[in-house]
Amino acid sequence: MLTGIGCAAQVAVEPPAEPSVAATSEVVAASPQSSLAASPGAIAASPRIVKSGTFVSGEHPTQGTAQIVTENGQRFLEFGNDFRTNSGPDLTVILHRSGNVIGSTPPPAHAIREGDYVVLAELQRTQGAQRYAIPNSVNLDEFNSAAVWCRRFNATFGAAELL
Repeated sequence: MLTGIGCAAQVAVEPPAEPSVAATSEVVAASPQSSLAASPGAIAASPRIVKSGTFVSGEHPTQGTAQIVTENGQRFLEFGNDFRTNSGPDLTVILHRSGNVIGSTPPPAHAIREGDYVVLAELQRTQGAQRYAIPNSVNLDEFNSAAVWCRRFNATFGAAELL
């Protein structure tokens, strides 16, 4: 359980009763847009990795893997089981234009500028696998990193360059 931030948006999803790609996945959906269950009788396509990377620490220790996948025509940012960061207020998951968010921003906060990022959602939890829907309006060619960012204090906890 997270402390210090609003966690009302957290949603746990029970795996479907029948075996499917979603049932064997280590990813948990957090928003209605990122539903894992397909309609009855539908065969889910295997996720295809588009970009991937490893988190580096910024304002706070952050580690683990991130990847962008496509599945059934939808795009998602996924954090692996190895993802970990500290708790904080107003933690948000973003895609950033820079491939080196931490190296290109001044420490200790690694503040980012408006217009250089797109917000995906509130951070679901500070550790473990999680999934965030990426709107179709986002051009992935323009975004080169995923980051955990404290919106309230403009502090980047950590970022992963996505190659």
